[in-house]
Amino acid sequence: MDEDDLKALLDRHGTTYAAEAGIRLTDEPAPLWQLLVLSLLLSARIGSAIAVAAARELFDAGCRSPHGTRDTPRRQRVAALGRGRYRRYDERTATQLGELADAVLDRYAGDLRRLHEESDDVERDLQQFKGIGPVGAAIFCREVQGTWTDLAPYVDDRAARGAEKLGLPTAPAELARLVPAKELPRLLAACVRA
Repeated sequence: MDEDDLKALLDRHGTTYAAEAGIRLTDEPAPLWQLLVLSLLLSARIGSAIAVAAARELFDAGCRSPHGTRDTPRRQRVAALGRGRYRRYDERTATQLGELADAVLDRYAGDLRRLHEESDDVERDLQQFKGIGPVGAAIFCREVQGTWTDLAPYVDDRAARGAEKLGLPTAPAELARLVPAKELPRLLAACVRA
């Protein structure tokens, strides 16, 4: 793929889930929490557009931080998920979000940077949280690597399969060489979406 084709791929399909959900991903507690919430929502067998819409509704309802999520009554979390059309899993997910907030507050004082600092395997350690399995952990790592650059190049199986279908290299280091480090999450998003 030449440089023009790569630029066109990024322009057309290179929107990360975080960007789509309105998360300005920085190394601060609130956006990292929001990415974790989004990763949990994307883990379910439900369309990504619905998960993103549900995340936006949750954030508008006050779930922008672990404290805000814990303080948002469960029925309001259920209602926000419903407004986002995340209906099939709304009751269970509303409960999981409360439990997730409690766990992040208890273990990391509400700051996922502490998990990052303490962890020798972020992908594994994210899975300690109920509702965050391999898919959710992979999404989180794929998107956060532009911020937590020590995770890069992180290429999960889904992104590698997409890269292969696009005729791009599948080895993480080779794929990462195609774009500046900060753009790698966008390239992987394009691999997943295209």
